[in-house]
Amino acid sequence: MPFGAEPLVLTEQEREELQQMTQSRTLPAGDVMRSRMILLLAGGVAYQKIQDLLDTTAPTIARWKRRFLENRIAGLREELHPGQQPSARTPKLQAKVLAALKEGPKDGSTRWSCRKLAAKFHVSKDTIQRILTQADVRPHRLERYMASDRISRPKPPT
Repeated sequence: MPFGAEPLVLTEQEREELQQMTQSRTLPAGDVMRSRMILLLAGGVAYQKIQDLLDTTAPTIARWKRRFLENRIAGLREELHPGQQPSARTPKLQAKVLAALKEGPKDGSTRWSCRKLAAKFHVSKDTIQRILTQADVRPHRLERYMASDRISRPKPPT
């Protein structure tokens, strides 16, 4: 069997903290599952039984056991992965976007769209929308009220 189930040795303080973690309703579910996993390993429960109880795999159990042995309880905490860095909305970029709005597009269209501005400045459309919102610019709105030709008019008598 490639994955042994030799019992982990826990201090009393670690055992209490892990038991508190398993009963927490505010911790991420992954942290709770990993604390249950370590408690089961400390109790000498076989990998196969842990796999069945926690619906996980032997390599996952081995990975978290190794991380626990290296860093103790701190190794069980979920690592934050913040994702992509937000694009920089610098004052220079904001000034360029607002200046471009005054000039108008060179492709012959009557006004800029967020996507056209985004393509021109090589940023996302969301960045352009944030710049326009911050400057209180609404390019999709007309400057004056325009009556619709779909006004409901009384039908002529027939």
